Amino acid sequence: MRLDRNLCHWRIWAFFAVVVLWPHAAAADTITPERITAAMSKLEALAEGAVADGAVPGLAIGIVHGDEVIFLKGFGHCDAGKPEAVDADTVFQIASLSKPVSATVVAALVSDGIVSWDSKVADLDPAFRLAEPYPTSELTVRDLFSHRSGLPGTAGDDLEDIGYDRAEILHRLRFVPPSSSFRAGYSYSNFGLTEGAIAAVKQTGKSWEDAAEEKLYRRLGMASTSSRHADFAKHANRAALHVKVDGVWAAKVRRDPDAQAPAGGVSSTARDLSQWVRLIVGNGVYDGKTLIAADALDQTHVPLMARGKNPVSGGASFYGLGWNVEFGRHGLSWGHAGAFGVGARTLVTIFPKERLGIVIIANAFPTGLPEGLSDSFADLVFEGSVEKDWIKAWDGIYASLFGPAVEAAKATYAAPPSPARPAAPASAYAGRYANDFIGDAVVVSAGDGLVLKVGPAGARSYSLTHYDGDLFLTFPDTETPDRPTGVSFVVGPDGKASAMTIGFLNDNHLGTLRRVGD
Repeated sequence: MRLDRNLCHWRIWAFFAVVVLWPHAAAADTITPERITAAMSKLEALAEGAVADGAVPGLAIGIVHGDEVIFLKGFGHCDAGKPEAVDADTVFQIASLSKPVSATVVAALVSDGIVSWDSKVADLDPAFRLAEPYPTSELTVRDLFSHRSGLPGTAGDDLEDIGYDRAEILHRLRFVPPSSSFRAGYSYSNFGLTEGAIAAVKQTGKSWEDAAEEKLYRRLGMASTSSRHADFAKHANRAALHVKVDGVWAAKVRRDPDAQAPAGGVSSTARDLSQWVRLIVGNGVYDGKTLIAADALDQTHVPLMARGKNPVSGGASFYGLGWNVEFGRHGLSWGHAGAFGVGARTLVTIFPKERLGIVIIANAFPTGLPEGLSDSFADLVFEGSVEKDWIKAWDGIYASLFGPAVEAAKATYAAPPSPARPAAPASAYAGRYANDFIGDAVVVSAGDGLVLKVGPAGARSYSLTHYDGDLFLTFPDTETPDRPTGVSFVVGPDGKASAMTIGFLNDNHLGTLRRVGD
């Protein structure tokens, strides 16, 4: 069968990559229980020190070796400034760490013969469309979980931001032009992977949330884990999301990721996630029983798409099915990070040869603490000492994610031209605008200014401040509230705007809406 031949090819390639391209990785000393014990002690001290220094308000760590959870502990507080301490049962929103968890759910469906990684989405979910007919007809679950469908990475995230639900977002992906040829480019897509999961579960007749619980969470006793935000919100022992306000961690925003639940909507605990890590390092075996067939789970770790190099360690990085596959300082590892810009950081790292895994979940952004702790732990286990300050190195990476873009936007709009061109009367801009992707948008007068309303039934409102001529500014981003973006109008000879371009919805050049109705 072609699938088996391809899988064999990738296994041979991966072996070649580890043994030939990274020969030093194979030469590392065999890890010992004593070294792991010493590493855990030093990791605990690093975590305690980082929380005491204000690196994050709270975090929890689970470590698995073989079929045992050998470390499980919480540090710091659920909500900055409040007494409730994080423990192993504190529920965190795990953001994109949801992706490998969801890949495991689909692997369970594959193992049970319900679906194949190469099942065509056109057969599973005939209503789904990409922008072009050929990719639509050939698209598979494997394509969507490896981010090679051609969908631009941010496609659908913008619609989620303005209040659309999952069904509507997935429907509107058909209006998004591809960013690459089908299967030729890697573009990390929350809603592409979400569609892969939704299509895979269609045959069960269950919702994604119910199927995830049945096929994975319940089987592993992950009683505090859910793919529903409402379940997270019910827990008394839950971690708030934190961002820095004037240099101090503050719980400012709540994040409901239900629309992209398979890609970013799981909530869980260090205790529960450690059970999942046991399943992964056991290659589908848990408590001595095969819960997922090895060949179904193996495929999630085949390196399908090149991602370049790890930005700190320099190791070669690839993407499998919901998993990063890396060849670095300590050989082959599988992993995935997660982040909400409104206040979450998560990470899992697994060394399959050693059957060793670590999961770290934290309640703040930006921070590189999870990667820093994970890399430090790996150094301690494999080498006996920490090579460098990995926490500082990864903090720099995450601090750079938003900072330069925010500063560039501020600089762009630092001061209007002097003198600024006057705006037209408010009546020139007021009215209804629309396109297929964003749907309806309404501009209305409000006092001395304008308000833009977008999303279902005008769910989101943004004040518009005049900048120059027919260009206005707004501040739409809860993750970077001081970052301005432009909203520009085209005013015709009749004195009315015929079109409007919304900067914060224009990542994929779909932010221009035409006036309708008058």
